[in-house]
Formats: sequence, structure tokens, C-alpha cells
Amino acid sequence: MKRIDNDTFYDYIKQYDTDSEYHLVGEVDYHLLSDDKAYEGMESHREALRVVFEWLVKQSIEDKERARIMFGDDLADKLRPLVYDIDKAKPSPLDPQVFFYCPNIVKTDYYGSVFYDAEWRPDDENCGTTVPYWYALMEPVHGRRNKPEDFKEVNKVLFPNGTDTLDIYEWTTDWSDFLMPDMNGMAHAVGASTIRP
Repeated sequence: MKRIDNDTFYDYIKQYDTDSEYHLVGEVDYHLLSDDKAYEGMESHREALRVVFEWLVKQSIEDKERARIMFGDDLADKLRPLVYDIDKAKPSPLDPQVFFYCPNIVKTDYYGSVFYDAEWRPDDENCGTTVPYWYALMEPVHGRRNKPEDFKEVNKVLFPNGTDTLDIYEWTTDWSDFLMPDMNGMAHAVGASTIRP
């Protein structure tokens, strides 16, 4: 299995984050992979995680060295490479209808806060729960807010044959410091999901 570095999907999503070296829409960082081997169910999904996290470790080491050049040893020495243990990752199957659910905007208030017709809300009651895919894409912590139309279009470009027959797994987050909260309590990532057409 290997990463795909150039793809028309990556070209398409540049409109959502033109400055990033990553492939982001909202908080979602997409990693496309290809495999010459036949699909082996859960083993293929676990291998996909391994390939992506090996790349993320390499990026974290390169980021540390860039920080050393730009800001000096004091800051760079505080940064540590990404750590993970794929063997501890536990999968749970997800229904494509649930994973790709996209709410409608009910209202936008005077301050620009958007309210959706969804059961999941970013409040104290949901603190520590998995952030839905739609929310991670449409409500980034920083940067451009996206609309339901963006969510639907990104997924139509990514999955031109539809999403109903995809194998999707959500993975626990206790096996990597990339998926754990930082000092401010903010998660670096909403979690990891693997999808197989």
C-alpha cells in the first residue's frame, strides 16, 4: 500500500485550503492510498492506518527540523516526533448513512454562529465524544466555514460512485498522541476513519 501524492481530488480541495501542504477541508486531512494487493478486509484498513501514520511521523520529524532552522534549538527541542501503536487501535464499523449524514442549516445568528438540524452539538454534553465527519468538515476551529453543499460536493468528487456500499471503520484514539488532546484540551484530530470503496 502506498500514498497517492497527486490526484484530481487534491486539486479540487485546494479551493478550501490553498496555503496548506496537507489536503484539508475544514479539520479533515485526507490521505488517498492505492494498493496492488487484493482487499483483505480489516487488515487492509489497519495497513492504511500504518501507511498514513508512518508518513505523519516523517512529517513530524521534518517539522521539528524546520522549527530548529526558523526558531532555534529551544523551541525545536520541545517538539517531539509523533508516537503511535497501531496494534492498540480498535476498529468499529460505521454505517455509511450515518457517517455521511449532512444536516441542514436552520439559522445563522447575528454573530455568525450556525445552527443545524442535527442531534450532535458542540456543547459540554458532547465533550469528549467523537466529532461527526460533517462537523469536522463544515466547522473548522480556524479558517473557512463550509456549507452543507461543500460537504456534499467534496464527497461526490471523492466517491463518484456513491457512498452506500463503502466499508467504513472508526478507530479508537488512545493509540497515538496525534489523536490525543493537547495542553489546551483541544484534540489534534477528531479521530481516524478508514474507508474502502
